[in-house]
Amino acid sequence: MNTENTEKEPIENENENVVNEVETAEELSVEEQLQEELAKEKDKFLRLFAEFENYKKRTTKERIDLFRTANQEVLQAILPVLDDFDRAMVQIAKSEDETLLKGVQLIHEKLKSTLESKGLEQVDLKVGDVFNADFAEAITQIPAPSDDLKGKIVDVVEKGYKLGDKIIRFPKVVIGN
Repeated sequence: MNTENTEKEPIENENENVVNEVETAEELSVEEQLQEELAKEKDKFLRLFAEFENYKKRTTKERIDLFRTANQEVLQAILPVLDDFDRAMVQIAKSEDETLLKGVQLIHEKLKSTLESKGLEQVDLKVGDVFNADFAEAITQIPAPSDDLKGKIVDVVEKGYKLGDKIIRFPKVVIGN
């Protein structure tokens, strides 16, 4: 009997050690799985948070752009009236009636200052400026009156305007060829 007990004890000890190792390995495995799941959830959270921050920035920018250009349609509808005022000012300046000229100038300046307060700016182009298709629309080309006007603006037919940084009406120009 004594020999049987001694033989069984090492086997039982070995079995217990194997069971303990398996339990420890399972505990490590479960712990590793939990760590992996936690890492995955942290990653998901960070990505979701970053996506939400980008969404907030994008919508804020879109709202600001919308407020800046909300008046665009109204201002574009008023631009022909402003052009008519400019043409009228040229004709009235030719007349002898100083009172009429002064009255129309006051109304013209008031209209221009009101539109400027809403963000409307005139695109500054002058005769002799180099033509750039990004900022002006060429309606025709004529032979240049002088060599220094070749490829440059010879005449501005219609003024251009921008609202903030966006051009809402391109100036129409004649280019020297």
